[in-house]
Amino acid sequence: MKLSKKYAESIAAYDRSKSYDLNEATKLVIDTAKAKFDETIELHIRLGVDPRQADQQVRGVLVLPNGTGKTKKVLVIAKGDKADAATAAGADYVGAEETIQRIQSQNWFDFDVMITTPDMMGMVGRIGRILGPKGLMPNPKSGTVTMDVAKAVKEVKAGKVEYRLDKTAIIHVAIGKKSFGVEKLTENFNALMDAIVKAKPATAKGQYIKSVTLSATMGPGVRVNYNKG
Repeated sequence: MKLSKKYAESIAAYDRSKSYDLNEATKLVIDTAKAKFDETIELHIRLGVDPRQADQQVRGVLVLPNGTGKTKKVLVIAKGDKADAATAAGADYVGAEETIQRIQSQNWFDFDVMITTPDMMGMVGRIGRILGPKGLMPNPKSGTVTMDVAKAVKEVKAGKVEYRLDKTAIIHVAIGKKSFGVEKLTENFNALMDAIVKAKPATAKGQYIKSVTLSATMGPGVRVNYNKG
């Protein structure tokens, strides 16, 4: 595979076989993010669990101390007082049947997160086959099916992220932007890693945290020396 000049310069700037302390790894990721836009910094954690086993799933949500650097558009499906509360909390869109019909008939997806009240889930479930593949289906575990829609909206706007194990036993989460700098990124890193360590399944055996890697949107991965899990 032919590498671009910038990417080749980035991977030549450090030892890819080495694991670096968090501060050094974060600085390397920032320094090797050479795109002209403010690149997203992503955290990738390989876990020593079996994703095929229901009792070894790792999933949760948290509000990052410094947010993600991205303002997410929120759609709330609710009625009455809950719809009013969602609007007051800063939801970008609030609706019910007519909004679900718009998604279904017009393929409208001008939002990043859908939040709904439990009583509306039957209606939302009708378009689950459309929402699911896009990662937009509300779920109680992620806090997007709730009676407290105002709180849910505020948390998403404040930088709430969801972490979830994929089929290869890896969790991928954006923890901020290049412009955050080392201090804010490491604060977000530590908050997320603490949450994942606490979420360790009781049935998990052996080494839980197998590897930790930081990368920018267009940059190479930098291994982090992490031994708390």
